[in-house]
Amino acid sequence: MAAVSTPRYLLAFFLLNLYLKVLDADPNLTFSFKNFGKDSNFESQFALYGDAEVAGDGMSVQMAGSGVSTAGRVCCKKPMNLVEGNSRNVVSFSNYFTFSMSKENGDGLAFVMLPSGFPLSVFDGGPMGMLVERKMKFLAVEFDTFKDDKYGDVNGNHIGLDVESPVSVKVSNVSSVNLALNSGEKLQAWIDYEASSKRFEVRLSKFGDNRPVDPLLSYPIDLSEMWKEEDVIVGLSSSSGNSSQKCNIYFWSFKSRTVPQWMHSEPMDPEDVVENAEELKVPKKGDCALRILAALIFGTVCGALGAFFVLFLWTIFGNRRPVVPEEFTVQSKEFDYKKFNVSVDKTIEDGKN
Repeated sequence: MAAVSTPRYLLAFFLLNLYLKVLDADPNLTFSFKNFGKDSNFESQFALYGDAEVAGDGMSVQMAGSGVSTAGRVCCKKPMNLVEGNSRNVVSFSNYFTFSMSKENGDGLAFVMLPSGFPLSVFDGGPMGMLVERKMKFLAVEFDTFKDDKYGDVNGNHIGLDVESPVSVKVSNVSSVNLALNSGEKLQAWIDYEASSKRFEVRLSKFGDNRPVDPLLSYPIDLSEMWKEEDVIVGLSSSSGNSSQKCNIYFWSFKSRTVPQWMHSEPMDPEDVVENAEELKVPKKGDCALRILAALIFGTVCGALGAFFVLFLWTIFGNRRPVVPEEFTVQSKEFDYKKFNVSVDKTIEDGKN
């Protein structure tokens, strides 16, 4: 039996490694969980860190709140990539989850996107359980119930978009939609990224209400440029701060989709459009009446001119009678007379015969 050459071993190893790498960083990441118990495949797809744990009935994940100053994190084990292969197609995603936070003023909850090398099991007491001191790429949508002047928080009831810093690049007041993050009732959040328009949007409502039409937070950002071809981990992170705030997750779904490169366009900021738009002028009733009267007069004048022109042409060409030459008229009479005489003579001759 012939021995297999070393180059074939190397080629097989290279192809296997490439295949596993493609599987690990699948851009089309999709999952949905409303049951986190042992009878689901939640434990095979997700990892819990810190104080995060599945509730006894398996119907929720408690992120923080088992004691004072706790922090927890739940992350998908399978990374994703926001740029697909050599085609450089970009990836959009939609994230939806339901949650509740108790009335204590804790650091709240955050949806996070972290590099694959992020130390997921490490907490340093930062907001939302993030590592503030380490300079690493991350993106977080914070549902914050604590006003921290250190990070420029507007109040203790806001959502913010953090990009590589705990200081939010965009903040929206949750009170503007008559909601309280730490009311203890179930809320639902939609987080969408559209790669074609490079828009990041966040919506929030009470559990059971319809998805809001207008986003509570909207921000232009190109995640494909931020992460490039780096693998990304998605997860939820929470910290109770110095309180015993309880934070629970009841449902979580995530779906990504590939957007062809030809659909990739520049973002349009609706706020800039509103600011730069000219004020529309509504015409007054008097102006409309004058325009209608002018149109009627113009139409009447045009109709009269058209009728006059038609009559003028008819007068010139319509009333002209044909002129018969005098010679032709005499010849016709003579011809009729001769014809008549011939007919009479022929009749007499036929009578004599």
